[in-house]
Amino acid sequence: MNFEEIKQDEQQYLMHTYGRFQTALVSGKGAVAKDVDGKEYIDFTSGIGVNSLGYCDEGWVKAVTAQAATLQHISNLYYSPLQTAVAKKLCELTGFDKVFLCNSGAEANECAIKIARKYSFDKYGSGRQKIVTLVNSFHGRTVTTLAATGQDVFHNFFFPFTEGFEYAAANNIEDLKAHLTDGVCAVFVELIQGEGGVMPLEPAYVEEVQKLCQEKDILFMIDEVQTGISRTGHFYCYQGYGLQPDVVTSAKGLGGGVPIGACLCSEKLSDVMTAGTHGTTFGGNPIACAGAVEVLSRVAEPGFLQEVREKGDYFRAALASMGNVSEVRGQGLMIGIVTEKDNAKEIAAKCVENGLLVLTAKDLVRLLPPLTITYEEIDRGLAILKKVMEA
Repeated sequence: MNFEEIKQDEQQYLMHTYGRFQTALVSGKGAVAKDVDGKEYIDFTSGIGVNSLGYCDEGWVKAVTAQAATLQHISNLYYSPLQTAVAKKLCELTGFDKVFLCNSGAEANECAIKIARKYSFDKYGSGRQKIVTLVNSFHGRTVTTLAATGQDVFHNFFFPFTEGFEYAAANNIEDLKAHLTDGVCAVFVELIQGEGGVMPLEPAYVEEVQKLCQEKDILFMIDEVQTGISRTGHFYCYQGYGLQPDVVTSAKGLGGGVPIGACLCSEKLSDVMTAGTHGTTFGGNPIACAGAVEVLSRVAEPGFLQEVREKGDYFRAALASMGNVSEVRGQGLMIGIVTEKDNAKEIAAKCVENGLLVLTAKDLVRLLPPLTITYEEIDRGLAILKKVMEA
């Protein structure tokens, strides 16, 4: 099939839930993708932060294909050595006590919400179920995680939304304090608001949030769906802040390209979720776990994390010297570019035409390249971006 035939079938048979760029990708290697016509693209998106090891990494392909040829799925009514391997590694790398494995970031966040409310119910009874999130946050597209998302644009069409969420202004500790009433059971934040425009939280603010939560026995929960799995140059972003939250959620890069999410909790929460209180059919399936085991065996090594930080610095230095750039923000290989001309969407479309894949978030250009991207691939992509940015 050629591109026009694929596009025609997409229009006819798929719900129109995505504003697609004008290309159909069919293969890839490293940070280079190819479309149906054989055109190459440097990929600065990694599937929105999913392909942490790039396209078709040899070790990852071997792990996933070997598992697919051995055992593709079992019910969670049975023990799985691959599930326990993923959970054990996550706990060893973070100091958390227990893990729930699911399929996506939204599902991991749903689990975190249920943990917070059940912990509070078990200890304090009913009436203490509110969760405070931040204005400009993004936590998923289910009806509940949309309600948790602190952006008015998402609070439409799908009424009634799940109750029990309030939104405090980011980096404003006094506003947060005003929301911490007796009915609050948790505070749930992203340390860098990815979909909200790559907006980092200030360390002093986050430290005070954690302190307030500890004083009030309110759970401090961090959404690391986008910032986790070494994306920022730390295995989890919270580790770079010097924190130890009660709950952390994860997904995207964890499986290296197969669907998997994880909700990690501290020891005091380890017995909150009991048999029958939560579950999933596909979560933690053997193929997804095989991919995650391969990812976890590599991305948390100190040398690997150092390379992510160095590549991020390399990106930021190059971007700062480009025309039409007014600000570059983010950490590691999570990068947001504010343009002087306020033309991020136009830039993203032009980049595709010129052989580069980038993302947008709010009014900026967003980059989430594979963690394994080479400097040669970086330079090729930056040359295209510079040409487009300065046109």
